Amino acid sequence: MGNIYYVIILLLIGAIFISAVYSVSIGQVNIPFKQTMSILLHAMSNGKFGSLDNVDSESFLNIILQVRMPRVIFALLIGIGLALCGTVMQAVVQNPLADPYILGISSGASLGATFAILVGFGSSALLSQFGVAFGAFAGAMITSMAVLLLSSIGGKATSIKLVLSGVVIGALCSSFSSLIIFFANNAEGIKTVTFWSMGSLASASWDKTPILAIVIVLGAILFLFQYRVLNTMLLGDESAITLGINLSAYRKLYMILTSLITGTMVAYAGMIGFVGLIIPHITRGIFGADHKRLMLGTLLLGGLFMIWADVLSRTLIQNVELPIGIITSVIGSPLFIYMIVKKGYNFGG
Repeated sequence: MGNIYYVIILLLIGAIFISAVYSVSIGQVNIPFKQTMSILLHAMSNGKFGSLDNVDSESFLNIILQVRMPRVIFALLIGIGLALCGTVMQAVVQNPLADPYILGISSGASLGATFAILVGFGSSALLSQFGVAFGAFAGAMITSMAVLLLSSIGGKATSIKLVLSGVVIGALCSSFSSLIIFFANNAEGIKTVTFWSMGSLASASWDKTPILAIVIVLGAILFLFQYRVLNTMLLGDESAITLGINLSAYRKLYMILTSLITGTMVAYAGMIGFVGLIIPHITRGIFGADHKRLMLGTLLLGGLFMIWADVLSRTLIQNVELPIGIITSVIGSPLFIYMIVKKGYNFGG
């Protein structure tokens, strides 16, 4: 693609910046774009740039800096993380339908969160203070370990065994979640489980941002330099053997890392579908299958997509916040159907 690649990357970065400023400007209280820019410049430059003289209300500062800005950063990070995990999973299992949840991670996280909400860890337990976040994270990690263990029985873990193990473990976790909900005598808790399973960024705050940022940013940096192995995975195990690469070991490592990232995202934002599935396909259609260029474009497009999905979830219906998972599914389904119908598109090429 030559210089066009860098032009598209710069356009995506610019679109993310403009979208972020627009996102913190709108909501139940609409703030003029110029005033939003002044507040953000003043905050980021520690008062050196951006005047607050033209800001109509002091409450605008709290709305932008304490309520909406953490949410925008959350959306950006979650979008980057979901797109990253989707791209890696599609290469690891050599399956165009793979996303962060194909290996049963979402079902495990759902089981952990359902247990935390409807059963709890006990009022005197040390883990009770972590609540739903700990339950979801623990469920995701335990499930991923179970899938790895099951897929390694009787030989090395292959892409087919990983997918089959994920389906089985995921179905088992879903059954246990349904069992807990069936016996629970807690209408409010069941409502909470339902809303959490649809995904939400309403809990975003500055206190939660550092952990999420560290996990996702470090994961993104690592996988940006793993493009050679990811490209080899698309070629298959036989080609990897001739190149002297042990794909089985890399599959286990990548699965553990993506499970860690996914578990962290699910713990903070619930389950958000379709982003990890559709975004890698869109960028693959633009940049091709080479992960050296594909990965960075996927991360940026994933972040941009989630920012706008969050805008729609907050503004589509006045005074009502829709679960963001509904928005991503409604947008992602038609896009994926279009890519299936479109002639000339081929996974991995």
